[in-house]
Amino acid sequence: MSSISNNYIDREKSWLTFNARVLQEANDENVPLLDRFRFLGIFSNNLDEFFRVRYAAIRRLIHENHETEKILGLPAEQLLKEITDIVIEQQSESLRILSEIEKKLEKENIFIINEKQVIKEQENFIHEFFIQKVSPALVTIMLNDLEEFPLLKDTSGYLAIKLVMISNSGQEDIRYAVIEIPHTINRFVVLPSNSEKQYIILLDDVIRLNLNSIFNIFDYKSVSAHMIKITRDAQLEFDSDLSKSLIEKISSSVKERRVGEPVRFVYDQAIGKDTLDFFLKRMNILSSESIIPGGRYHNRRDYMNFPNLGRYDLLYRENHPLPIPGLSLEGSILERIKKKDYLLYAPYQSFSYIIKFLREAALDPKVVSIKITLYRLAKNSQIVSSLINAAKNGKKVTVQIELQARFDEESNISYSEQMQTEGIELIFGVKGLKVHSKICVIERIEEGRVKRYGFISTGNFNENSAKVYTDVTLFTSNTEILKDAAKIFDFFDVNYRVHRYKHLIVSPHYTRSRFNKLIDREILNALSGKEAYIKLKMNSISDFKMTDKLYEASQAGVKIQLIIRGICCLIPGVKGLSENIEAISIVDNYLEHSRIYIFGNAGDPEVFISSADFMTRNLDARVEVTCPIYDPEIRKELIETFEIGWKANVKARIHSSDLLNRYRKRGDEKTFRAQQEMYNYYQNKLDVIAENVQ
Repeated sequence: MSSISNNYIDREKSWLTFNARVLQEANDENVPLLDRFRFLGIFSNNLDEFFRVRYAAIRRLIHENHETEKILGLPAEQLLKEITDIVIEQQSESLRILSEIEKKLEKENIFIINEKQVIKEQENFIHEFFIQKVSPALVTIMLNDLEEFPLLKDTSGYLAIKLVMISNSGQEDIRYAVIEIPHTINRFVVLPSNSEKQYIILLDDVIRLNLNSIFNIFDYKSVSAHMIKITRDAQLEFDSDLSKSLIEKISSSVKERRVGEPVRFVYDQAIGKDTLDFFLKRMNILSSESIIPGGRYHNRRDYMNFPNLGRYDLLYRENHPLPIPGLSLEGSILERIKKKDYLLYAPYQSFSYIIKFLREAALDPKVVSIKITLYRLAKNSQIVSSLINAAKNGKKVTVQIELQARFDEESNISYSEQMQTEGIELIFGVKGLKVHSKICVIERIEEGRVKRYGFISTGNFNENSAKVYTDVTLFTSNTEILKDAAKIFDFFDVNYRVHRYKHLIVSPHYTRSRFNKLIDREILNALSGKEAYIKLKMNSISDFKMTDKLYEASQAGVKIQLIIRGICCLIPGVKGLSENIEAISIVDNYLEHSRIYIFGNAGDPEVFISSADFMTRNLDARVEVTCPIYDPEIRKELIETFEIGWKANVKARIHSSDLLNRYRKRGDEKTFRAQQEMYNYYQNKLDVIAENVQ
């Protein structure tokens, strides 16, 4: 069946096509071997989240008796079947790629062995490792006599055990058990070696090799172990108890997520039919559910953390983050920002500037307050540490933290409790609206008056993701921009009052209408014979009304270039509809996450950075911030970086209605890998400054 309905590509299939691009990276022989493992892990992790969120949401529509064809464009049951068929095909391809990578690793003297390939010396080490490390962490449950089947968590992998025993009468007695594979122990166990060869065994196979140690109290004839994995609906359900705080409600809901409805069951294809039937029946998983045959090992997201074994020649060369020209990490960063705006483009440039900004604000006697929004935080967050430091130094610190940042709820609750204990004022957002904006405002007393400094970003204030996510952050002391930013914090505090903003574009009240006006201006310019173009870089476009607006602009003659990493429901290049629209996706070593919006404005381009994609939730149901870029140098820089991305011909795929992920053709052009060229661009800026100094 076609993926096009009413001039749009189905959102779920478009997302699966994005994940297929990740799988393409795992399959690319030009990608270093160990990084190919990483992309396999990312592919698997993405798929887990897709089933927990999107697939589960479609199932919920069926159970709640919604008219799904009106919402989805086709019957939900049919869409779920088509999704399952696509996923089975992708899973099969991922297993083929995994096998190919393992064979190539053997040529590099790296061997991933199973329990049947272990030699005597290794067996002794593995047995001791099992006794000391693994056995104490194992949870093993005998199933036959249990009235209620135990809860299997969707974050864990399990071994389904079949024991064949001989009864006193000589009849076979079948017993079933389940072993949870401990996630507190590294999945990949590096074995000692006396040669240049390196050996790794998966934790699953360490357990398989030691099944006798686990079940030696039984007199069994044979024992088998096959991996299974369950994925559950991750929707949070809140009760209406007014006596409970938001933290209590979310904490309770996160716990209940562990017993969410199963939405996917993955099993080792080699498992016996009787064993599979036993588990499906006892877990109440019907044949209509998404039951996916897989390989011997699941939870392949763990390959994101495959050990490097000291083989840096099998990894991408690391580009060390560069300094921002003119902005030193020594001395006062606030004094520099006071004179002009600066742009940070991570991971090409160092995220340390954000930490430096907050650390300086924490110590500066003239700083009286810090206000910041937090969405996803690093495990040991230096951001939180800096804010606590500021509170201890007597600053008034206000933090808007989004407790409903999906899959980060527990972490954010923990940080909230920690910050509250240290005297930080917390705001938990606006009822019914997630706060997805990335802003910080500090107030400093200068010559008896309040002076504001701050930063506005496209990405989370997270030191870990800043190493792999491309995001831009504007440091500014612009009075008007920061006055608007301060109003957003007032809105968090008193959210029945809708503010007007002169410079920032803020969801949910103004983003859609303002972008419509910007597009309308380009349409008028095109119809008047003036230069008219739109260049947009974002994660996803799935809002039909915004898609229609871009179609309208295309039909008026506006040239539109889109760099969209993920979901793209818009169909480019259709005669009479979108022939003036081109759209590509870049999937490479870094995750493209920055949102940069450029409107031609008859030769005087307007440039914006934003936390919002063109998705309905970002436009209408979240607090998002889009910030204009007024500094001419930064405006030029962002236009140039967009052009670097647009010239990509190595990792760039073309968005199309057939969802085939075709690579952009190079023709006679030399290879142009945008992410490496972006790093070179910022390195060249530093080189030019160094030459001028000499």
